[in-house]
Amino acid sequence: MNVETKMRLRSALGAALLSLMLGGCYSLGAAGPRTGDVRDSQDATYDNADIEIVELNHAATQRIASFSQSQTFAEIFGNAQMAAPLIERGDLIDVTIFEAPPAVLFGTTASGARLTEDPMLAANASIPQQRVDEDGTISLPFVGSLGVAGRSPAQVQRDIVSRLRGRAHDPQAIVRLVENNASNVTILGDVAKTLRVPLTTRGERLLDILAEAGGPTEDVDKTTIRLARGITATTMALETIILDPSQNVPVQTGDVVTVIHQPYSFIALGAVQQSAEIPFEGSGLSLSQALGRVGGLRDDRADVRGVFIFRFEDPDALSAETLADARTTQEGKVPVIYRLDLSDASSFFVAQDFTMRDSDILYISSAPGADLQKFLSALSNAALSTIAIGNSL
Repeated sequence: MNVETKMRLRSALGAALLSLMLGGCYSLGAAGPRTGDVRDSQDATYDNADIEIVELNHAATQRIASFSQSQTFAEIFGNAQMAAPLIERGDLIDVTIFEAPPAVLFGTTASGARLTEDPMLAANASIPQQRVDEDGTISLPFVGSLGVAGRSPAQVQRDIVSRLRGRAHDPQAIVRLVENNASNVTILGDVAKTLRVPLTTRGERLLDILAEAGGPTEDVDKTTIRLARGITATTMALETIILDPSQNVPVQTGDVVTVIHQPYSFIALGAVQQSAEIPFEGSGLSLSQALGRVGGLRDDRADVRGVFIFRFEDPDALSAETLADARTTQEGKVPVIYRLDLSDASSFFVAQDFTMRDSDILYISSAPGADLQKFLSALSNAALSTIAIGNSL
């Protein structure tokens, strides 16, 4: 092959490669929308709801923290002790009746013989334990059928004494709830045993019920507790309940406690060292910790002004200005993109105050010149390859 032919081949090969690189410069792509593209989402919608861009600063993190505090067990369910359980249908109760001396009703047998040798001794009638009938009544000697369902033991005691007055000498009565089948709390999920725990006059609290069920089967820091009362329900980390006694709230009849082993997680995308779904503990994770767990931002690609958190936010966590014209999704949430500018040194304090939530998406946009740098690098490699091929001809 002569020199002229070699030169022609080199020129043709170089032109072909350059044409391919120039044609493909737009196909190099990015890891996702650029910072400006995300900002433009302010005018977009999702599920007929307006997407809101919220700048992360101290005021925003304080509003979010205040909302999170309002969702705790102590705030939603309160710490008021429940009244003593009432007697209900199916309960087993014990009744003992006393008569002061000289006992005229309970101091003798049916044949008239005295139960005690000394007439000045008090007499008592120990009545077999009785289960409350479906109609809510029990039957007692010299008292007859007595309605007890929905009443406290003290109320039933007074009713018994009232009915015996005039027939027995200074009668007294003690009513005790032996087996409570109606006032109970259900606990299920990741516990040693699923139970219906009867409530007593002690006033059981949430951790008492958990202990009755044998405790959680998984690590405390990876366990959450869901407490449902009627149509109200919320979830908290077990570790938080243990560390904050105010969250160990009294339980009430009909409560359902579900123990869940389901570590929270967020998804990291974009110009980060590791794009992945990252689990975290139920006790919470700050944004700064989240960035640390993905290895931080990529120095060669990340836009430090483009740190975004995508979240379906509760309206109560947003400012009145943000909500002025906002429309919510069918679930009553607002699609929010929180933005943090890490070029500002004070933003690192904000990152420490901002708490990640389950299913958050952490996205880091690419720097404006990152794609150009990527293209030039590819072009440089192609040029070197062209020279090497030409030299080999």
